[in-house]
Amino acid sequence: MSRSAKRLLNGAASGSIPFAHGSVLPRIDSNFTAFRLEARPSKIHRWGVYALEQIPAGRKVIEYTGEKISRRETKRRGDERELHYLFTLNSYWSIDGSVGGSGAEFINHSCAPNVYARIVRNHILYIAKRTIEPGEELLIDYRFEKDMETVPCACGARNCRGTINLLE
Repeated sequence: MSRSAKRLLNGAASGSIPFAHGSVLPRIDSNFTAFRLEARPSKIHRWGVYALEQIPAGRKVIEYTGEKISRRETKRRGDERELHYLFTLNSYWSIDGSVGGSGAEFINHSCAPNVYARIVRNHILYIAKRTIEPGEELLIDYRFEKDMETVPCACGARNCRGTINLLE
């Protein structure tokens, strides 16, 4: 596996890196959640985010927050850092969840997700696709572009496509 693919895989859902504020353990900022959530180790990859109460379908779960950075800075951070949490907001801006993140940056990829992202007025909201039960890990399809370097998937879903990248 190439170095950049490892960076994407490690950074996409990892959590044992020091953040700008010095923390090394993942945390959930309840100011950006609509339900009680916790971060803990995941079978999929390093840390995950888990529901502590039932979350109804169609409801906002958490907002993806962090530092708003330009596409140029996004590329620089993606190339320089071993681990990163970069979410594209639009054609110019990205959100770096490793700086001021809400905890949404620890939500792992799955080919059978239970949340999806919706961008509303420059805010990235994670919405429940279906009812999520207490103790269930929150999962989202990262939908990496098919023309990006292929990143293997470890979600274990029955319909796993084998990669975090889109196939079509």
